[in-house]
Amino acid sequence: MLHIEKLSDGLSLFKALGSEVRLEIVRLLVEEPMNMNELAGRLHITNGALTTHIRKLEECGVVAVSSDSSGHGNQKICQVVPDKLLVDIKRPQLPAENTCSVDLKVGRYSNCRVYPTCGLATGERIIGVVDDFRYFSHPDHFDADILWFTQGFVEYQVPNFAPPYGRITQLTVSAELSSEAPGVNNQWPSDISFSINDVLVGTWTSPGDFGDVRGIFTPDWWFPNWNQYGLLKILTVNRQGTFMDGLRISDVCIGDLKLHEKQMFSLRFAVDYKAEHVGGLTIFGRTFGNYAQDIQVTLGYVSSGTAPQDRDASAPENGKE
Repeated sequence: MLHIEKLSDGLSLFKALGSEVRLEIVRLLVEEPMNMNELAGRLHITNGALTTHIRKLEECGVVAVSSDSSGHGNQKICQVVPDKLLVDIKRPQLPAENTCSVDLKVGRYSNCRVYPTCGLATGERIIGVVDDFRYFSHPDHFDADILWFTQGFVEYQVPNFAPPYGRITQLTVSAELSSEAPGVNNQWPSDISFSINDVLVGTWTSPGDFGDVRGIFTPDWWFPNWNQYGLLKILTVNRQGTFMDGLRISDVCIGDLKLHEKQMFSLRFAVDYKAEHVGGLTIFGRTFGNYAQDIQVTLGYVSSGTAPQDRDASAPENGKE
């Protein structure tokens, strides 16, 4: 998903899509990737004209071009990158200064229970042996930039940097996710659930484990028949409920999470063995997939006017109980 948070940030995108020819290019490539010659033929334009249009779509992140030498000669293959476009038009409820964020490296989980197929890797190498869950406890797991498993969970401890006198009104989690199939399979649904402070906030069904093309940031040494990229998902919990990419997935509200009571809170990604679709989970970090980011967690808050000493005195120090 390509997320435009401010209209001004989407200017190049809007210009790129402000052409009937380029909209037709996107429509054709959504159906299937094509090489430049095929695409020019379908559009009845010259390769030179097509190159100009493709360059504009590349610059705004809608289309990616890769080289394929497996056939006759070296071909340039074009494909659409995002599965959807999300544009925020309304101003956010909270002013920008009333947010605090933290990036969580994929491997810096505090607890896990996973089942094969499973594994984890840094941007340079596999950690241990694939399909051996014991390596999820190896000291090197903190360096992991991608992890995958068929069922189970990984859980992160997230620091709460909101001021002690602030009232938390919104929590947002952004992460690149996909299913986990043996090898890859673009049609491999998986029910991925999200819990915060042991409260199940909702479930999203991932459509597949994507391996049709290499991820934009996936390292060159990575195996071509393994997880290549995911979908950028934005989970939001506020006073109205819980939303995935702006669509309500549950009635759990921010007050149900009791975030103000602790200086740390837990964030769990899970695939339950009782789910309808037990299709696993892959989490991509900044050196894998199509989005150069780790797991991003943002808290929105407003000043309550309450003195810091009035905060819950039972809250543990340094996140310890």
